[in-house]
Amino acid sequence: MAIVRSCPALPQREMSLNEFKTWIMRFDADHDRTITKDELKHALHSIRSWFTWWKAREGMKEADVDGNGHIDEKEIEKLAAYAQHHLNMKISSSY
Repeated sequence: MAIVRSCPALPQREMSLNEFKTWIMRFDADHDRTITKDELKHALHSIRSWFTWWKAREGMKEADVDGNGHIDEKEIEKLAAYAQHHLNMKISSSY
């Protein structure tokens, strides 16, 4: 008998930008309303992505415009664009 556990961290196949923001902020471990590379790595791990350390690094390069090591509310849209293009997530602004 197999036990199936649901993972609340898994995003839907298609989501709106607001749903993406809500999902990614679940990984904000220190509750500072920003996402660090380690928090992003945990998010990527939750969707069973391979090479999470590399994808988190690339996601930070893409989204962390000011280079402070945190993705804040203003930079989430860039992270969503990265997720669409490189992680095959479907995110729409009007969903």
